[in-house]
Amino acid sequence: MSLNDVVEAIPRKSMVLFFLIDTSGSMSGSKIGAVNAAIEEVIPELKDISAGNADAEVKIAALEFNHSANWLTQNGPVPVDSFLWQYVDAGGNTAMGEACRKLNDALSTKTFMRDTVGSFAPAIFLLSDGEPTDDFDDGLTELKTNKWFKAAIKVAVAIGDDANKNRLAEFTGSTESVLEVHNSAMLRKMIKFVSVRASQIASKSVQVNPVKNAAVSKLPDETSDETAKNAEAPSLKQAALNEQIAQIKAVTQSTQSGGDDEW
Repeated sequence: MSLNDVVEAIPRKSMVLFFLIDTSGSMSGSKIGAVNAAIEEVIPELKDISAGNADAEVKIAALEFNHSANWLTQNGPVPVDSFLWQYVDAGGNTAMGEACRKLNDALSTKTFMRDTVGSFAPAIFLLSDGEPTDDFDDGLTELKTNKWFKAAIKVAVAIGDDANKNRLAEFTGSTESVLEVHNSAMLRKMIKFVSVRASQIASKSVQVNPVKNAAVSKLPDETSDETAKNAEAPSLKQAALNEQIAQIKAVTQSTQSGGDDEW
């Protein structure tokens, strides 16, 4: 048998999209309803992104935090093709510090990132309508030493007036990567927008400047804890996501006011 008769498919890289979801008591009602509906609705779009992406397979990991923080995907990231969203309820406090520690533990080759041969750095999406009720500072300080977290692109959605946008900006690294929403329709729209855009950007090796329409230099592969140290690739990807967030902010500022479910 010749070499031409045996052709092995080159395995795709993987990219994990992390959902960190505030399910504290203040999220009950239309807020948690919008979160559940939006994540369920965006899964088919993420499946299309993964199926059409020659570079990477999209996987999902989800964590909820209230009086404690718990992984909804306990066995690690799930390929989006086999991911089924199970609706979550709201109740309790806002253990965002514990969520940071749980995320730190997961961002390791010994746990959620153990299948990292040929992986891209993850995309991390945080949603909250309040502020931490535990030791957030210590949890975030520990998380910020994590090489995968440093390499990840990060975005947060502040839900309603009571959301502590400064805390969310500390998590993402800038106010530019924090979106603010005030009704359920916009929350659903932003969850879908961020999930799709973050997955598209994080799972590509080459970025295109949308303003100048010019390709930037090819990004290095993010294949291990060691290469996750490289700051150039995630900074380019984060900048690309922040630019799209700025555009959507400009559009939504004039469309969010009003409505029966205004928060």
